[in-house]
Formats: sequence, C-alpha cells, structure tokens
Amino acid sequence: MPQTGHGSIARVGRRIGALLIDYAAATIIAVGFLGYDQFQLPAEAGWRQFAPMMVFAVLQIVFIPTAGGSPGHRILGMRVMRLGGGWPGFWRPIVRTVLLVLVIPAVIWDADQRGLHDKASGLVLIRT
Repeated sequence: MPQTGHGSIARVGRRIGALLIDYAAATIIAVGFLGYDQFQLPAEAGWRQFAPMMVFAVLQIVFIPTAGGSPGHRILGMRVMRLGGGWPGFWRPIVRTVLLVLVIPAVIWDADQRGLHDKASGLVLIRT
C-alpha cells in the first residue's frame, strides 16, 4: 500500500474524527428513539445506559459491508476493505465491531497504524 495519499492506511486523526462523528450520531439516535438520557443515574437508566453503544455497533455492522465504512469513515474520506482488497463480507465487520466496542484492541496499533481490531478481522481502513 502507498505510504501517503489515496489507498494509504488511514491515520489516527481521521480515525478518531470518524469515531466522534459515529458516536455523536449514535447518541442522537439513542436519545431520539430509545429514550436515552445522559443525565440519568445508571441505576435508573437500566439497559438505556448502553443505548448509544448499541446503536454505534449496529451502525458499524450495517454500514461497513453495505457502504464500505461507517458514516464517519465515509464523511472523512475513508473506506474499510479486506487486507488483500475487496468486499469485507458479513462476519468481519461483526468481529471488528465487537473488538472496537471493547476499546483496548482499538487503541493498540502496530507499526503500520492498524489497530488490533482491524488485524484480528483481516480488515484495513484506507483513505479514499
């Protein structure tokens, strides 16, 4: 893969920006449709305290195989694909999303700046 420009591995700044866009969208959806209240105590919120994370996971799992990336990825000019090229399929986005939600695999990178969640699922996030 090229070191810079089109087709290169997306760098940390873009990844974090996409994550913020996706989580903000998930929070808005959770507030509007699932009754999420960020100021409610966890004991009172019940399952709704996890509503933004659940919506975030659904966005990732649905948009990666259909649109080539989450809304945040696409807005910031990135695309998720298999390491060898091609469509990511159905199971790879699920594995990637589960590891992304766990946070730790997503914040550990290799020398190529690929997170462990991408490496474990055989995917790569590239610039378009």
